[in-house]
Amino acid sequence: MENLTASQRARIAIRNFKTTADALSLRGYYKPSGQSGQTLEMALRGFSPEIYGSMNDPSINELKGLEYVIDRLPRGIELCTRIILTADENMDHTSFEKIEPLKRRRTSYRLNDKEMCFVITRGLSEIYDVLTHLTFLNIESEKICKRIHDDSGKITKEWRTLEEDVLKGAELKGTELDRAIWNLSMILGRTYHETQETYEYLEKNRKEFHSNTSLFEIIYGLGKKRMEEELNKENEIVVYFTPSLREMIGHHKYASIWAKTIKEKLISLGLEHRPLHIISANMHSIINALYAYAYDQETAILSDINNLYEYFSQIRDRENCIKEFAKSHGLIEVPDQSGTHIDCQILDTSLMKSIVFHPEFRIDKSIIESDTAPVILVMDYAFGTQAFEVMDELIVPYQKEDIKIQFQIDSISIMGKAGILPGKKGDIMLATAHVLEGTPNNYIVQNDLCRDDFDSSVNVYVGVIVTVLGTSLQNRDVLHKFQTTSWNAVGLEMEGGHYQRAINAAIIRGHIRQDVKVRYAYYASDNPLMSGQTLASGSMGKEGIKPTYMISKVILEKILNS
Repeated sequence: MENLTASQRARIAIRNFKTTADALSLRGYYKPSGQSGQTLEMALRGFSPEIYGSMNDPSINELKGLEYVIDRLPRGIELCTRIILTADENMDHTSFEKIEPLKRRRTSYRLNDKEMCFVITRGLSEIYDVLTHLTFLNIESEKICKRIHDDSGKITKEWRTLEEDVLKGAELKGTELDRAIWNLSMILGRTYHETQETYEYLEKNRKEFHSNTSLFEIIYGLGKKRMEEELNKENEIVVYFTPSLREMIGHHKYASIWAKTIKEKLISLGLEHRPLHIISANMHSIINALYAYAYDQETAILSDINNLYEYFSQIRDRENCIKEFAKSHGLIEVPDQSGTHIDCQILDTSLMKSIVFHPEFRIDKSIIESDTAPVILVMDYAFGTQAFEVMDELIVPYQKEDIKIQFQIDSISIMGKAGILPGKKGDIMLATAHVLEGTPNNYIVQNDLCRDDFDSSVNVYVGVIVTVLGTSLQNRDVLHKFQTTSWNAVGLEMEGGHYQRAINAAIIRGHIRQDVKVRYAYYASDNPLMSGQTLASGSMGKEGIKPTYMISKVILEKILNS
């Protein structure tokens, strides 16, 4: 039998996970502890995602990975034995509790203490995301369960103490808290300080955002649920995929509604015949880049700060005031009502004639004073394969009865965060091509951005960007292969290849011009090849301000100088 390299084995495992997940969604259900669930678990263990750290070590529980997962699943998931993935259950007017995780835009409903419903509106990427996190929790719960009993089969003192602490329901403080953390560290196989760090992280989120239960409750819930499952098969966890979800996969139901709303808003504003520039970005950097300085000229709060990026660092707590100012100078907000979780902003630059731009911005004001002043559409980040659906629907001409309107799309800019391979957090990557991992789909990008467009104070890497299946479906060996072979990849993300697939299709179909300007720029949020710099190590904080605003500035200068 041919010996496979580590990267080949990992790629097979990723493919197996995807294939199994696709099959289960069509089948309609699976049990994580059953044969299908074990197939998913073997695949996940096979490519051992960097984000899940020491998941494969049976002697310890993975804490940073747990933090990452808990932030992206609904509060109380550790107690659920019946998990339902559905597409179009409108439960806003029911008595069910609606829950949105802290760091993932998805809607969930708690049906009862043991039952949770996920409303999937973002396609297969969201399904993979949920299933990888659930599989991770299943692996970790198995480790916990093995430490509930000692070698003689008796429940350990540590577990009885944890149970007492949880069932007591009172907030632990001082010495009592220290003892509880020490006891928990014995169960988890981690040091006191490692356990304390995760406890404090989750406790902060619990108190500030009500996004999770405490670490004690999470560990107790995972272990008790697994123990009850082993005692009685009727307690087995079951994950269901509803018929409505299976029918929705591959269709653009939510994206179609979303795009129609945006087009009708542009038409109602009389902007349908003006040059349109689409930017996929966050919901604050473009607004702040255009309007913050003008707002500051009226309030004179920060006008003595000369450095552009230090200036943007200081205005973050005034974003709401800046937005209100922007609304009177061309900003129209289009909040999502479709379920895509993608809000939009329309910027009519003809209404910016009176505002003053920061001195470091190179903008030709004659462009915004002309009859063809650009219209900028800023759309919030899509999620994985959802990027194809929303972009594909957005750039299709508007059609209603005998009315057909083809928008004049002059540029499409994708500003996102990505994992970097040769650099570090805060660096910038420019795509020359997107390679969809695990498929034969590769897209060359005629990127209108180049290294010389950017300030030399930030490292800029130019090359291939790999579009991966999910943040939890990354493997060090596969990524190293992409970086060190003739692919010469510089980064990885989840949406770029899907956006480019939609753009190429639109050019072929005649929906947009072949010479449309395409711009892809990413700032590095993590380095999955570097220990301590994966996404599980935490958010960027101030590190992300400079590259984010540098990219925003370059894209806006391209639009407002052409």
